[in-house]
Amino acid sequence: MSDTALIVIDVQESFRHAPYWSEEDVAPFVSTLQRLIDGAAAHGVPVLQVFHIEESGHFSLASGHVRTLAPLAIRPDVVFHKRRHSALIGSGLDTWLIRHRTRRVIVCGIRTEQCCETTTRHASDSGWEVDYVTEATLTFAMTAADGRRYPPEEIKAHTELVLADRFARIATVEEALSDAAMSAAA
Repeated sequence: MSDTALIVIDVQESFRHAPYWSEEDVAPFVSTLQRLIDGAAAHGVPVLQVFHIEESGHFSLASGHVRTLAPLAIRPDVVFHKRRHSALIGSGLDTWLIRHRTRRVIVCGIRTEQCCETTTRHASDSGWEVDYVTEATLTFAMTAADGRRYPPEEIKAHTELVLADRFARIATVEEALSDAAMSAAA
């Protein structure tokens, strides 16, 4: 049994209805994330899917958009709903990880600098080892108060900078899966 879990955060159709949505990086993101999900499942690593929900709008359950982002194929072991940036607050995910004696988590999903980064910091501070797989995260351009536009690549680079060796190991899909395979074999 693996002591690692893959946490797939907010990879949901809700984002397609947000004003900042861009298809630009979606195809490579989905392809990379699919490799990570399939590899985790092949190594016996539980795949945990987290959806962000709100009372109204495109993140509400009533909207019908709180479902897996197409064309991603995922068969999660467990699904959690969250209302905060950290997937570990109020969703039951933390309890599941403790109950299943999880030592290490692999974090991926949407948005790189928001829910993925926040969950990573929270997981690290709570005692879990964290692999942050930036290439399996997606974000969108942002504009600062001074009008400067930050492209997704810059946001991802900044997220890696602030997480690396403090809150997480920045890992490729292959590195995360290699460690998962070794963990499962032990």
